[in-house]
Amino acid sequence: MKTRKSEEVRAEVEEASSRIFEIMALTGKTTNTRAATVRCSDYAEDEDVYRARHPWSVYNVPVPELRKAMTRLSEGLRKEGWTITKDGVDDSQAKAPQIIAESKGAEYSVDLRLLDQTKYSNNPSLIEVTVVSACYRSKQ
Repeated sequence: MKTRKSEEVRAEVEEASSRIFEIMALTGKTTNTRAATVRCSDYAEDEDVYRARHPWSVYNVPVPELRKAMTRLSEGLRKEGWTITKDGVDDSQAKAPQIIAESKGAEYSVDLRLLDQTKYSNNPSLIEVTVVSACYRSKQ
């Protein structure tokens, strides 16, 4: 396991998120969040093992455009060397379209879900994105 500075890992995760947004090629609104440092749950607290997590979403885009963006993501991530581990639907009752992928070298993973709210509420439909780094030991 690598020893790294948390600030650097968070910046890299945000950079991966930016590239994912570029692949989407959408002009909707995005949530304004920053990557956060969280403990890796498989390790004891005294081991100082963390990962960076960056959840965000893009919304105010018609559902057909969101669907096209999911197709672009599936194709674009593959072209950039990501391994797609799931390209189907999630386990929710809504069976939302979902892509899970790992970056080349497995430094990052991403979970992408298209949440079509048109059938359920007046909330905007969106693509929910969560980019997570591999676990690392924190440099003090």
